[in-house]
Amino acid sequence: MDSNFCISDFVKDLDTKCSKVQKKTFHKGEIITSYIAKRNQLCILLSGEADLVRYDYNGNRTIVEHFNTNDIFGEIFYPVSTNNELLVEAKDNSSVLFFIYDDIKMKCKNNCSFHNNLLINLPGLFLNEIIDLNMRIELLSKRTIRDKLLGYFTIISARNMSKSFRIPFSLTDLADYLSIDRSAMMRELKTLKEEGFIEKSGNRMTLLY
Repeated sequence: MDSNFCISDFVKDLDTKCSKVQKKTFHKGEIITSYIAKRNQLCILLSGEADLVRYDYNGNRTIVEHFNTNDIFGEIFYPVSTNNELLVEAKDNSSVLFFIYDDIKMKCKNNCSFHNNLLINLPGLFLNEIIDLNMRIELLSKRTIRDKLLGYFTIISARNMSKSFRIPFSLTDLADYLSIDRSAMMRELKTLKEEGFIEKSGNRMTLLY
């Protein structure tokens, strides 16, 4: 997600002044947060990578979103209306800012610049999150595994401004993210490679179209 947030400046203010936010660190594999009703939590990923993961009644796992540094997430974007569990898992050692949305709307006692700038930039941050969510809806609406893969590769290529890029997932996680069967996805990747659409080495992908 692209934004005008200057994270380093904000963290400097947070460490010395702001009383409305918390900064926490997590090791790879740890649960950063779970989405529960009525907490209205909002988070910014300062460093590392994380996945928003859903487990359904049968224990099936779906990656709903992938987060990189400076991305925003939290349960305010996903009102809890089912018993499906939503968790944010650290995919690398990560640091995160935690807010309660209702607290953000009120000035902290120190009237810090971090808090004021957050309020100013919040609409832009929300807009970027909506764009990311719309992108995911578009991917999931594609009917075939090929269309989902090529659609996803095209998006990642555009974000990196390069035909060659690293997929931020293992192949198992990529299948979970695109909601497709892993074995069928592997067959389609092999076909795309044979037909000259892609080159692949590990999680490094190069588009040839």
